Amino acid sequence: MLNDNRIRMIIGHYGSGKTEFAVNYAINLAKEVKNVSIADLDVVNPYFRSREKQEMLLPFGVKVLSSYVTGSGSDLPAVSADVLAPLQDPESNIILDVGGDSMGARTLGRYKEYFLPGAYDMFMVVNANRPETQDVEGVLHHIDTIERSARAKVTGIVNNTHLLRYTTVEEVLKGQELCKKVSEALNIPIKYIGVLESLVDQLPKDLEGTVLPIKMIMREDWM
Repeated sequence: MLNDNRIRMIIGHYGSGKTEFAVNYAINLAKEVKNVSIADLDVVNPYFRSREKQEMLLPFGVKVLSSYVTGSGSDLPAVSADVLAPLQDPESNIILDVGGDSMGARTLGRYKEYFLPGAYDMFMVVNANRPETQDVEGVLHHIDTIERSARAKVTGIVNNTHLLRYTTVEEVLKGQELCKKVSEALNIPIKYIGVLESLVDQLPKDLEGTVLPIKMIMREDWM
């Protein structure tokens, strides 16, 4: 995680668990470094957004940036100008939680001047159980359309294959096989494996990618 570039973009199709991964990633990163912020750039999907966890994340040392106006009840379809400060500060670590398709990724276009090779990472979160990303062609198509909109290249794959609380090790390994094929097709690494904490010890030890234990933060217990 410390080897990742300080600007980290998290993308993924709807239902991939992109925001859940981004929030867990931010918490773990804040245990290692200071000046961690997560920017909610999803102006398309009104559900399961990182800005909803602002109060919960603050004690971990994670600052949340979003379009939400505190106390107003308003959630504007716009991106906060506060995002610029950590993008410009070489001492800051910022995570950009981006909308789930090429339309959502358009918000990244305004920051393209900061996405220089070696200055950022863009991680594609893959859930092999989603209809649009069940095969290599689907994942590659999704990556291509987002890259065009974002004007930046994906630098790593995240296997986040899940069935929410019904996820099994077999499901994770199924997703790992898909991610391996995508990795080989694009010549980019599998960077992380997002997996429920209860399953971590059951995974094989030789899988490519760093295992990131996932707490179910974005979904309440009753969901």
